[in-house]
Amino acid sequence: MITAAALAALAMACAVGSWRFTTARWTSRAPRLAIIVWQSLGVAWGLATTGTMLAYAVQPFGTGVLPGLIVFAHGEPPPHAWDALHVLALIAGLTSLAVLVVVLLTAGVQALRARRRHRMLLALISHDDPGMPGVRVLAHPSAAAYCVPGLRSQVVVSEGALKLLSEDELAAVLAHEAAHVRERHDLVLLPFAALRRAMPWSKVVSDAQAQVELLIEMAADDRARRYCSPRRLATALLRFGTAGAMPTPHGMMGLHAHNVMARVDRLIKPGPELAVSARYGFIALSVTLLTTAPFLWVIQL
Repeated sequence: MITAAALAALAMACAVGSWRFTTARWTSRAPRLAIIVWQSLGVAWGLATTGTMLAYAVQPFGTGVLPGLIVFAHGEPPPHAWDALHVLALIAGLTSLAVLVVVLLTAGVQALRARRRHRMLLALISHDDPGMPGVRVLAHPSAAAYCVPGLRSQVVVSEGALKLLSEDELAAVLAHEAAHVRERHDLVLLPFAALRRAMPWSKVVSDAQAQVELLIEMAADDRARRYCSPRRLATALLRFGTAGAMPTPHGMMGLHAHNVMARVDRLIKPGPELAVSARYGFIALSVTLLTTAPFLWVIQL
């Protein structure tokens, strides 16, 4: 019973922390670190929420969550304290865990299929440009720039984008998209998109996905700044924002008009770096979250 209470407290703390985290101001100063914190909050919340129900369900066995589930799976008869509430908790916990796993796998499979279809489409309606090795040029008049993540990743720009952007702005956009590919931001975003599908009614989940999407764009901006002028990237963002850019295809990572001004302000007037002590503090928080929930699944309190 103590284990269930501890997991419930952790789940509540993660939910409150996620809600408070959506309004935090430091995240734009360290987007990669903020993404790590978001990921640790999501993992800890999922394990704590399902673990709370399972810990209560196996409480009559006098074991922790995993040991109790192993005993139950081996066919040991439930003790006399086993009643309808414990049965319902077991069903709810296993169902919640299964839903999270299935939704994550389904989102991953759908993304892979969408990318495979899009690569086949690109082979028909795009071409290589000798001046931009490794980049596919899409035959479309609207401005578009995105990447197709995966083992056979591709960076795609449209003919409309080539006409819209100057040479330096185009180089900045390509550096931004290459950052998405290099850092596999599609894998970072996948769990949050899957959780949004499982809980479309949750404002916390919706805000978390929106925040991670923005942080991913900021992290790609930071990577691109190593190879291009921040002002050129900012002007490219403004051009895309005012030109009515083509929507990014499903399953791809693209340069779009969401939160353009926040990114432009950050590029033109970068804030001070996050203090080292604060960085270590958030790293310690992430490690604590990622270790506490699994630990509570194993031990018996």
